[in-house]
Amino acid sequence: MPLHVRGRGLPDGEPVEWWVASDGRLSAERLPGAETVFGSDGDAGWIIPGLVDAHCHVGLGSQGPTDYDQAVAQAETERSVGALLLRDAGSPVDTRPMDEREDLPRIIRAGRHLARPKRYIPRLPIVVEDESQLPAAVAEQARWGDGWVKLVGDWIDRGVGDLAPLWSDDVLVEAIAAAHANGARVTAHVFGEDALPGLIMAGIDCIEHGTGITDDVIAMMLEHGTALVPTLINVENFPGIADAAGKYPTYARHMRELYASSPARVGAAHDAGVPIYAGTDAGGGIAHGRIADEVAALTTIGMSATDALGAACWNARAWLGRPALEHGASADLVCYDQDPRLPGVLDHPALIMLRGRVFR
Repeated sequence: MPLHVRGRGLPDGEPVEWWVASDGRLSAERLPGAETVFGSDGDAGWIIPGLVDAHCHVGLGSQGPTDYDQAVAQAETERSVGALLLRDAGSPVDTRPMDEREDLPRIIRAGRHLARPKRYIPRLPIVVEDESQLPAAVAEQARWGDGWVKLVGDWIDRGVGDLAPLWSDDVLVEAIAAAHANGARVTAHVFGEDALPGLIMAGIDCIEHGTGITDDVIAMMLEHGTALVPTLINVENFPGIADAAGKYPTYARHMRELYASSPARVGAAHDAGVPIYAGTDAGGGIAHGRIADEVAALTTIGMSATDALGAACWNARAWLGRPALEHGASADLVCYDQDPRLPGVLDHPALIMLRGRVFR
């Protein structure tokens, strides 16, 4: 039986009405015999495209890599809060079999993290022994993934006792060009300041975390069209990371400084016009299903409630090349009894629809 939803859409707040065909596709044209599953009271309620977590690790848990069943449970948690499109920013678990599951969110994979020896969390990355091998490793991950590759841009160098870049500028130019030649974009984990110029000047497409951005780096990002996924709720872990780094006082001090300056730095990037998208860094130290918390956090750095929601919804979908709500698109949507821009509403959807199937 066809389905029918009506309410108000965003960002304009105008009344919207959609029908869902038996193949799970949206129709702007009335379908006879459709059952109204949301909006029986006229235009009451709100309808938006499925939410996006643009930095999510399905298959990564607090103890490291998960098994496949645990990864499925993580994806189900994301679905339960309306996060129906996940950009998996590096995972040690092959989640491609999930693509056969009609009941799980769509995943855009970046393959596995690429890092130097002893320069990232054990068991998570592919270790590149010699940086000259990076372009070939990037090309391989570009072919394996879904249009993204994930580099570890900086991490603690125990010989230095602080954050330091992993790659030379010249090899980054070759590596990012290799990804682009294979139809993939590149993003990088970066906490500190020093790795950012080389990555951006090499043509990287996105920066994850970005707590070390400066005015000069913001200008570079604008010039090169580099996006930012600041993972603000994960930055809240920085003081704990510093507390656990007693053997490395310089690193601990640096992490505390980055934590303190992060709101102003990310806010400056937003004010300047750097594209910013919502990602939680779920997996590891962040529980899955927290996209509403990240959207709320984006409002604390100067984004309007509408822009913050767009960073986890229609704008993020456009950036990732995935449709929002349009005729013929998959019926992936989330409905709310109240305006989801209001505090406390986004994590309480009234109805979730994925591929035309109602889950709540």
